[in-house]
Order: sequence, then structure tokens, then C-alpha cells
Amino acid sequence: MIEKISQAISEAMENKIAFRIPIFGGIPVPESCVVTWIIMAVLVLASILLTRNLKLVPDRKQMLLESFIGFLRNFFKEQLGEKGMQYFPYMATVIIFIGFSNIIGLFGLVPPTKDLNVTAALAIMSIILVEYAGIRAKGAKGWLKGFTQPVAIITPLNIMEVAIKPLSLCMRLFGNVLASFIIMEMIKVVCPLFIPVALSAYFDIFDGFIQAYVFVFLTSLYINEAIEDE
Repeated sequence: MIEKISQAISEAMENKIAFRIPIFGGIPVPESCVVTWIIMAVLVLASILLTRNLKLVPDRKQMLLESFIGFLRNFFKEQLGEKGMQYFPYMATVIIFIGFSNIIGLFGLVPPTKDLNVTAALAIMSIILVEYAGIRAKGAKGWLKGFTQPVAIITPLNIMEVAIKPLSLCMRLFGNVLASFIIMEMIKVVCPLFIPVALSAYFDIFDGFIQAYVFVFLTSLYINEAIEDE
């Protein structure tokens, strides 16, 4: 039993290679990359189908879509403020992508957010946006001056924070998704019937959406902090 659990944990932490592109000696394409492509294709196709033939008098499908977008707008407006709503399209895209990625296990696929490379890429993109928002709102001079606030002596700490923020976002998302995946694999080994199905509703759905919420919530706070008036 212990050997099976150890093997399950080892397999869960491994980032498997899906296939190799037969050039330059074979370029490995990880499984997380393939699943990410699948998610992107599904979301793009869904967005095209759901936004076709929009009407002034909405039908049921359009009303559900508008309600969902309205919910996201209200949520991010509370976090970003009116001034930060220009970044709403990016934030909405990220929460939908991460949310869908975290529940993809329900369809028999491995969540791409279990791969540190994926969560690192999301964190880096978000922090680049945060710093860009700060420069755009305050200008380059005001942005640089912000590193000396509230007192100049903590400037090194403020500079370090630029690297600490994406690391925190990355490791929080990666750690929680990986831990949930490992726990589910262990439960499947110990009790392969019934219980994994019930717990999957928590780890794949509830916890998955919670992690997506935490990621965009913190990013929104960082953006609001970057663009707020001194």
C-alpha cells in the first residue's frame, strides 16, 4: 500500500511529455502544454458560439451570458475601482482560464496549473501588467518614486517586492493545485470507489475555483495599489 501511494505521488508530481516535435533532435512538448492548448481552443470556440447573433432582446442563452459578464464586472469593479476597469478584459480572461484549468480533472485530463511553468507564466504576465499599470497611471518618474515610499530607506525592500509578488502568486496556485491532485491520487489508491467521486467535487470544483479567485483577487489588489493616487 505504501509503495502504491509513493508511486501515485511520484506520478502526480511528474510533468509527463505528451509527444516530441521531430525537429532539432526532438522538441519535447509537455502534457500541460497540450492540455493548455485544448483549454484555449475550447474557450475560444465557446466565446465565438456564445457571442454570435447577439440581439437587443436577449434570449435565454444571451441573458445567462450577460449575467455572467455582469457578475465578473461587478466583482472586479470592487477590487480595481473605476480607474482600473480598463484591465477588466485581462482579469476576466485569467479567472476563466484558471478556473477551467483547475476543474479539467473532471474530464480525465491533468490540470495544467499543476505544472510550475504554467503558474509561473501566469504570475509573470500578471506582475508585468501590474508594473505597466503603475507606469501608465503615474508616469515613469512617479513609478520610480514609488519605490522610495513611505521612506527612502526601505527602497531595497520595495524593489525585492517586485520579485516576491509573482513568486507568491505562482507558488500559491501551483502548491494548492498540486496538493489537491496528490491527495486525490492517494485517495484513489486507498479507496478507489465512491469516495474519490465525492471528494473530487471539492478538490476539482470548489477548491479549483477558490484558487482562481485568490489569484485574480491578489492581482487586482496589486493593480489597484499600483494605480492609486499618492
